[in-house]
Amino acid sequence: MLSWEQTPELSPMRCCRAWVEIDLAALRHNVRQLVAHLQGRAALMAVVKADAYGHGAVTVARAALNAGAGWLGVATVPEGMELRQAGIQAPILVMGAVSNGEEVQAIAQWRLQPTVVSPKQGLVISDTLSQLVSAPLPVHLQLDTGMTRLGFAWQRATEFVGFVRRLPHLEIASLYSHLATADSPDITLLNQQHQRFEDAIAQLQNSGYCPPKLHFANSAATLGFPNLHYDMVRVGLALYGLYPAPHFKAYLDLQPVMQVKARITHLKDIDAGTGVSYGHQFVADRPMRIAVVGIGYADGVPRALSNRMSVLIQGKPVRQIGNITMDQLMIDVTNVPHLQEGDAVTILGQSAGATITADDWADLTGTISWEILCGFKHRLPRIALGRTEAHPSEAGLVDLN
Repeated sequence: MLSWEQTPELSPMRCCRAWVEIDLAALRHNVRQLVAHLQGRAALMAVVKADAYGHGAVTVARAALNAGAGWLGVATVPEGMELRQAGIQAPILVMGAVSNGEEVQAIAQWRLQPTVVSPKQGLVISDTLSQLVSAPLPVHLQLDTGMTRLGFAWQRATEFVGFVRRLPHLEIASLYSHLATADSPDITLLNQQHQRFEDAIAQLQNSGYCPPKLHFANSAATLGFPNLHYDMVRVGLALYGLYPAPHFKAYLDLQPVMQVKARITHLKDIDAGTGVSYGHQFVADRPMRIAVVGIGYADGVPRALSNRMSVLIQGKPVRQIGNITMDQLMIDVTNVPHLQEGDAVTILGQSAGATITADDWADLTGTISWEILCGFKHRLPRIALGRTEAHPSEAGLVDLN
């Protein structure tokens, strides 16, 4: 891991061809907005899987906890281990399925809390723990109410819970499910899943068992459906300042946390008729001045954006031309005065009031903003901005890789 000191010799603004900026002030703002929006005593779980959607898991986790989140959510055991190794003590839920004894051993060693999705998996965890610990391990039971991914059939909730309760070394910490269509304006399937979850809870209560904690809501349900907040919500995308769908923008004022910037590495003048980049998919129709920018598809700029995207320079959009290559892309700077090699351009984010968002890229490429955020590769340093003296655990300017 590299550490950047704020000196002219080692400034990331001088040393990097491209980088990702993480605005921790924006992140804390989003967390506080979300916490204030929650109903009753619902807690906020900050979902920091996939390296916090490309933002840097450890730094994001610390900032989110400082701002009011009470739990952290990850997808895999190694993701949870990374947070513990960084000294983070908050409860961590592993939302992915645990498949073998080695994972269970790591869960016990690093005080993680696994998801149990089937009786078989519960048995594997219990059998492994019998050789390791005496105290019971908190586990979270997932029901499948319509996502058709992980989880046990909601109709058999009483059977599932009863089986896990009889296993030694396990203590049920919560019951939860996952929504499949919460971001859709059509709430028919959401209501169906909600009713199934409620029916499963009623089954359990009729059998004499009351789950200690319930959680159901993702970002979309957290924003738009307060009746689904239960005891905790699991928020990913909204944490990072993006909305699951446009109709959720009315609920909270979220601020994007990530910006991507890159440096002009070369300027050149070309004649009319000159082809640009692989395949000459762009041919100049006039004399032009072009800039080569040091970022490409190996860094997370989709090649499908070739000849379709813009970057921001001095608050104005500048079109990208030619096929995006592995490490570089070209832009038309004919009408941009006073540019020099080494100048920075905004690839994603804000510049003098103009904005390019992950949603813009997602619309152009036919994908979702989640994928865009997670696509920025780790040869781009993550530079954390917006630290305050009130948060000493965030002190210093560091590469978050």
